[in-house]
Amino acid sequence: MRFWFAALALVLVHPVAAQSVSPWPEYRGPSADGQVVGSLPLTWAEDRGVTWKVPVPGRGWSSPVISAGRVWLTTAPPTGEHMRVLAYDLESGEELLSQVLFTVKDPEPVNRLNSYASPSPVASGKHVYVHYGTYGTACLESASGEVVWSRDDLTCDHMEGPGSSPLLLKDRLILNMDGGDVQYVVALDAKTGKTLWRTERSIELEGLEPDLRKAYSTPVLATVDGQPQLVSSGAQATYGYDPASGKELWRVHHKGFSMSSRPMLVGDRVVLSTGFMRPELWCVRLGGKGDISESHMVWRNTRGAPTMPSNVVVDGLLFQSSDRGMASCVDLEDGETLWQERLGADVCASPIVSAGRVYFFDRDGKATVIESSAKFKQLAINQLDDGCMASPAVVGDALILRTETHLYRIEEPR
Repeated sequence: MRFWFAALALVLVHPVAAQSVSPWPEYRGPSADGQVVGSLPLTWAEDRGVTWKVPVPGRGWSSPVISAGRVWLTTAPPTGEHMRVLAYDLESGEELLSQVLFTVKDPEPVNRLNSYASPSPVASGKHVYVHYGTYGTACLESASGEVVWSRDDLTCDHMEGPGSSPLLLKDRLILNMDGGDVQYVVALDAKTGKTLWRTERSIELEGLEPDLRKAYSTPVLATVDGQPQLVSSGAQATYGYDPASGKELWRVHHKGFSMSSRPMLVGDRVVLSTGFMRPELWCVRLGGKGDISESHMVWRNTRGAPTMPSNVVVDGLLFQSSDRGMASCVDLEDGETLWQERLGADVCASPIVSAGRVYFFDRDGKATVIESSAKFKQLAINQLDDGCMASPAVVGDALILRTETHLYRIEEPR
């Protein structure tokens, strides 16, 4: 059964990977699930395995992406007066671009765990798309950094700051805009930035406090019966949409809000976090029409589900960490928790998996490496000076890691 899950997972290839020459085009990698093709180093420290280390100005939790030999990030001052894009040379770490794209007159307050530049960029090879939630979205040429188009009229009240990252689907850019005031999904023409469609969330939220209406999850593309479907989690529900028209196809009702954990595709199923209050891990069979909350439910797990980190899947096993740093392994066949172990610190970054190892990155600067096994086996603990809010990027066998203050390239000595 685990082999079956793993084989089906390989069938669902994310479209960004097929169209892009970028080795790490978005915050969860070319397959949108934290899977790494190369073999990452097992151990490192500030004085070992660091090819280069450079300071990153401002405050931003966006994850690095790689395009045209550059590492791309976004940042902003802690007070949010402007939104900046940064680019660094992949080989040397030299800063190549630092450009303000948007200025903000009256920025909303942000949660102490958030920043004004938390959504991650996405790259297509020739272009890089940066998104700051309600504060603006822009397309830049990867080679020159020249702005192709920008929008600052797609707004919502994030209440705690922006979080959802864009999804690039060939000729369109998909954005989740789930605020305390309005909740919608919008598709932009990737070449021009013009709106192709906008779909309002369909479930009734009027009776809920604004805090219970917001969400920060990033959508993902699935293939169901040979047809593409957009899977998008919002407050109180997860939806399936037609990516061409924006038409809602199905929805799953669940309690929860403010999730930034991204849905995980596994064969013909999706595993999702229901969000804050009492987070649960749900496994739902894709497809159907209308409300499929009961008809397509496979299993539910109430132990250690994350609201911020996403998860990874290896050979029928799901590995995750709760926000409080409780790592666990779940059997995808029946949803049973096989083990739980405390990592030692809170976790916001999503894990990655490489060569049979799962890498967790916590807010104290510690990276815990474990074996991707049904039995817990710790392989290494690596410590840096500052903690990680962003998820890592990978190029070849090198780890590109953003801490709260610096950007690193980590690999075995050349």
